[in-house]
Amino acid sequence: MKTPVFDPRQVPVVARDDALPRVPVEALQPHALRQWFAQPPLWTPEIRAEPRWVDGPPKAAAVLVPLVWRERPTVLLTQRTAHLPTHAGQVAFPGGKVDDHDAGDPVRCALREAAEEVGVAPEWVEPLGTLPVYATGSGFEITPVVALVAPAGPWRPNPHEVAEAFEVPLDFLMDPRHHRHHEVVWQGVRRRWLSMPYADAAGERFIWGATAGMLRNLYRFLLAATARL
Repeated sequence: MKTPVFDPRQVPVVARDDALPRVPVEALQPHALRQWFAQPPLWTPEIRAEPRWVDGPPKAAAVLVPLVWRERPTVLLTQRTAHLPTHAGQVAFPGGKVDDHDAGDPVRCALREAAEEVGVAPEWVEPLGTLPVYATGSGFEITPVVALVAPAGPWRPNPHEVAEAFEVPLDFLMDPRHHRHHEVVWQGVRRRWLSMPYADAAGERFIWGATAGMLRNLYRFLLAATARL
């Protein structure tokens, strides 16, 4: 099968989530996040897999979901360069394929990739836990590694892989009023995904697809955790 070719920004919005509750802001501080992952709630991920458009066995991968420790916590994201073979130009978490250097450990892979892609030094990172594996249409089975990041220096994007590194407030992403559902039929397969567009001084950051899906699962995890309060 060929890679889907369409502009996700032009695909109609079929639903919004204005009626769902947001995660309370006070629940997004470092001490609370440590508590939620140390004693995880019973919860169900909303999105586990996308319809495949490639053949062959899945490839193990990991991403770092970097929750940056600021007065208003943020999520560090990257804009991938346009020449990459998969997901070129998209907004993504730092991450990549699990290779031999990682000894099969997704946490080790996520830390390595974050250091290589955006200069996140390992000593800045406090891993909290992982979310369920997310299977992409491009054949990757991604383990999201959620971590607190206390940067002691600037981000240093690798120009071969990352066009830009930027941050989005965590409370913005954990508010479902900003989650939009899109749907398109491509090669006879109905494909549905989320987007979470965010505007900053550089323009619109169009967060969609797998990145938005993993953020939605983080939202479901934190909503379940805070329901115990």
